[in-house]
Amino acid sequence: MTSLKSQRRLAAQILKIGQERIWIDPNRVDDVEAAITREEIRKLIHEGVIKPLKEKGVSRARARLAHEKKKKGLRRGSGSRSGAGKARISKKEAWMKRVRALRKRLRELKDSKIITESIYRELYSMVKSGRFESITDMERHIKAHDLWRKR
Repeated sequence: MTSLKSQRRLAAQILKIGQERIWIDPNRVDDVEAAITREEIRKLIHEGVIKPLKEKGVSRARARLAHEKKKKGLRRGSGSRSGAGKARISKKEAWMKRVRALRKRLRELKDSKIITESIYRELYSMVKSGRFESITDMERHIKAHDLWRKR
């Protein structure tokens, strides 16, 4: 097979792409070999004997798939995490989340008459001081100190 180096170079310059992206029709190699001027190369490009190949890119298919799974809550285990716990959710945000949950549970207990108003107040201030780590911890405290409303 003959070298079409100069034709490939000219075509690349005309199309303003790299030489690797030039496609030459294998059935018309003789015509391309005979073309030595830019004008002749332009004519062959027009005829479709010489074409630019598509640019190769990085496929987003895998990224889309991973994104869909993350939306479902998957791929978020300890092995996929980078950054300290306090970087992922700030100290303040963690506090707000915890305190709001505790206060909501306290309201539920008070409204359903499981605890008295005075016990509610006492526990509310304990929540504010950071005494409880979670709702379970608070309910454990209520049970241990027998703070349920007496029937």
